[in-house]
Amino acid sequence: MIGCGGIAYGKHFPSLAKIPEVRLKAFFDVSADRAADAKEKFGTPDAKVYTSVQELLNDPDIQVVHVCTPNDTHAEISIAAMEAGKHVLCEKPMAKTSEDARRMLETAERTGRKLSIAYQNRFRADSRWLKEACRQGQLGEIYMAKAHAVRRRAVPTWGVFLDKEKQGGGPLIDIGTHALDLALWMMDNYEPKHVLGTTYRKLAEQGSPANAWGNWDPAKFTVEDSAFAMITMKNGASIWLESSWALNTLDVDEAKVTLSGTKAGADMKNGLRINGEEHGHLYTKEIVLGDQWNSEAPNDSAEREARAWIDSILNDTDPVVTAKQALVVQEILEAVYESSAKGQAVSFV
Repeated sequence: MIGCGGIAYGKHFPSLAKIPEVRLKAFFDVSADRAADAKEKFGTPDAKVYTSVQELLNDPDIQVVHVCTPNDTHAEISIAAMEAGKHVLCEKPMAKTSEDARRMLETAERTGRKLSIAYQNRFRADSRWLKEACRQGQLGEIYMAKAHAVRRRAVPTWGVFLDKEKQGGGPLIDIGTHALDLALWMMDNYEPKHVLGTTYRKLAEQGSPANAWGNWDPAKFTVEDSAFAMITMKNGASIWLESSWALNTLDVDEAKVTLSGTKAGADMKNGLRINGEEHGHLYTKEIVLGDQWNSEAPNDSAEREARAWIDSILNDTDPVVTAKQALVVQEILEAVYESSAKGQAVSFV
């Protein structure tokens, strides 16, 4: 594990600990104390805390590396790990820039190492059910999607989330990336044509005592507080992407999609619903997922993600989240920022 912060403790460590084939043997963090604590809680008896990333990567016993560090280090660490012969699961987003993400993909293809990006929302029960419905053609041709990642007042005030230099952006690259990944995956469409985007810093400079994680320092809030985009795909399909950490709205949803197809529509806004027309009448179906789809475990999607990732290595199959798919997500996110900066649409053709 490279990076032993909140996402490692909240997702990676407890999920990997439940997989019998996995042994957590190597830990690195910029805080030696955090790495040591992780080793004591999750490591094998012979696990080690390393003083540098390269020292860890030089260990021939390590086969798989998880990268849980700030966005600006994703590419450097992932590339070095693959060059050292390790398979890599990197936290989202793939990288700070699409150029870095492209270098990661090229390294994976050249070295033959597996590379996946941690979009765990694909593994939720509602996501898996809806993906299967899309795959079977129940919605027909999906020509319009909305990717929802909207918070009313939930700005992460810890770590480097507000640091544009470290992260590359704010809610768009943090949570908007999850919603966009879900939309592209459901549509099975990874060919963008045009992106028209706008970013805002309207509330960032005001501060908010009502923020979920305490008031932020406006002087340190150097990223956007919200971002919106219209994405046109090469086949004519459209995606509306909305993301915010702080927005005056009651329409709050995160890592959810709304889909419209030629046969039916679907949304995740109030549970999982399918809508359409049948026998001359409009219908709305609420999908109740049984035990085979759902679980009481709070980390169920993370555990499914970890299990699928390890299985792809053991069975030598493609990961559920491929690096090529994640690169397209990164390219669209970057196009939104570029479009906002230039005040015009960005073209992929």
